[in-house]
Amino acid sequence: MSETQVIAVDLDGTFTLTDTLHESVLWLVQNKPYLLLLLPFWLFQGVAYLKQKIAEYSELDVTTLPYNQPLIDWLRNEKLKEKRIVLSTAANERVAQAIVDHFDLFDEFIASDSKINMKSTQKRNKLQERYGNKAYDYVGNSNDDIEVWAGASHAIVVNASGGVLKKASKVATVARTFPSDRAGIAVWLRALRVHQWLKNFLLFVPLLAAHQFGNIQALSSLIIAFLSFSLCASSVYITNDLFDLESDRSHPRKRFRPFASAKLPISYGLAAAAVLIGVSITLSTIVGSDFLMVLLLYLVLTLAYSLFLKRLVLVDCFMLATLYTVRIIAGAAAVSVSLSFWLLAFSIFIFLSLALIKRYAELIVQSQKGKTDIHGRGYLVSDASLLQILGVSSGYISTLVIALYLRSEDVVSLYSQPLAIWFLIPILLFWISWVWLKSSRGEMHDDPIVFAVKDKTSILVAAITAIVLIYAATGMNF
Repeated sequence: MSETQVIAVDLDGTFTLTDTLHESVLWLVQNKPYLLLLLPFWLFQGVAYLKQKIAEYSELDVTTLPYNQPLIDWLRNEKLKEKRIVLSTAANERVAQAIVDHFDLFDEFIASDSKINMKSTQKRNKLQERYGNKAYDYVGNSNDDIEVWAGASHAIVVNASGGVLKKASKVATVARTFPSDRAGIAVWLRALRVHQWLKNFLLFVPLLAAHQFGNIQALSSLIIAFLSFSLCASSVYITNDLFDLESDRSHPRKRFRPFASAKLPISYGLAAAAVLIGVSITLSTIVGSDFLMVLLLYLVLTLAYSLFLKRLVLVDCFMLATLYTVRIIAGAAAVSVSLSFWLLAFSIFIFLSLALIKRYAELIVQSQKGKTDIHGRGYLVSDASLLQILGVSSGYISTLVIALYLRSEDVVSLYSQPLAIWFLIPILLFWISWVWLKSSRGEMHDDPIVFAVKDKTSILVAAITAIVLIYAATGMNF
């Protein structure tokens, strides 16, 4: 065998764009969280033993992982030249075997077992023992691969920083590079879901409903509360995306999310989530203790949703409706405004309708793909018609709440033209019917809030609603 007839390929960050150990730990967090207590004891017996135990107890689905397709195409071409392709990874041998079984590409593999962590020098020694010094080309991506490249004939550098590429060129001949698709500010904004901060404007609703929007001090508190809540929400979105990796990768659009596509590493997500929570809680202390308690309630509920409630049929939709309503409660807590029964009742029903739209839209997408269920959820495609009935009914009931509200004394005391509020009833009925019509046609974004801010009809409805409310409150002529 000539000196470059063997190509050894690293796995994590090279062949696959993610880290399989991190993926496996996340699987344990979701499915067997009690085993996390054993991690320190496993680690005490060595990193190799830790990887072995994690691989034993987790069920990593290698078929959904994001892979480096340009590298795979190149390796297939090299295999046609009768090159021997060897998966050489520090991941546990169970993971390596699953990768080899999934791809009709590798001739053999070298991986960690319960005693040896096949990394850096250990990997180089194993490759030299099996193939000889300078008798293999090595494909890697990180500083851990420098020692391996030092024993290789050629270095193929993948997804590496400039510093790693420079070090690799000093110890071996760099035969080929596969440049990294580095995450920029746009990717981070997508991960933070900044566009979803629109939902947090619900914090201002109690102040507007109480007709105190001229209170500058209250507005200042709400601005800080809005920022605090938004940072907390972004932290939760990141956490939810990390827990939803497999489900997102099975979705036609969500598979392009930063963490599902591995544009951002899992480790970055965990660090960002922790920092965002810290800043959010710090800001909340400025607003006040009542707001802080509601924020912590929101955090607990969203984590419960991310960990297990989202898998429960209908419970997930009721939880989403609750989380919307908690935003309104948080706004009231931030400025010490009492919430009316009518506002809370309307919120629960309208937000339940929107939550059901979200699930209904996902079922329509899966139906169009010929699937029978949603990965990671408890719904079947056949449930779509029932969700539609429940969602439309809930939306119409929210309109009924407004009709009943018009009979209350609050209307007379708060509005100079209370009869104008009646116009909100046909407007809301039309909009609810409109969004559900768009959903049934498969034209609804899986998040109704995102759909609403882009849909011209919804924007027009919002503008008309604002005019009606301003006129009802002030009697102002337009």
